Amino acid sequence: MPFRAFRFTFTLPVLVAAFAIANPPTQRAAVAAAPAVPATAAPAVHISNFTFGPALLKVRVGQTVTWTNDDDIPHTVVAADHSFKSKVLDTGEHFSFTFTRPGLVGYFCSLHPHMTGKVMVTK
Repeated sequence: MPFRAFRFTFTLPVLVAAFAIANPPTQRAAVAAAPAVPATAAPAVHISNFTFGPALLKVRVGQTVTWTNDDDIPHTVVAADHSFKSKVLDTGEHFSFTFTRPGLVGYFCSLHPHMTGKVMVTK
């Protein structure tokens, strides 16, 4: 199906060829070979579709975990042991907490208590 813009007609083969010219194979290979998540990425939990992901996150003492609400509705992050509690997080907002003691910390959303997750903190 042709795409018309500014009095030009582009077909899919023309667009694919233009992409191939603009992105030589060596550049495409380098991008494909890059790791998806850098080894130094900060620990993160994403809230989406009424779930915390990952459901179990492993961190070391002193690391800070950031929860980000990627859902279309508000959520909270509350530790079962009451060691932390976020405000209500709207879409795109985040909450961070630094873990100072080893152990397994469960948490949940106070607005949707069926939403749960855990952080395993090691030395």
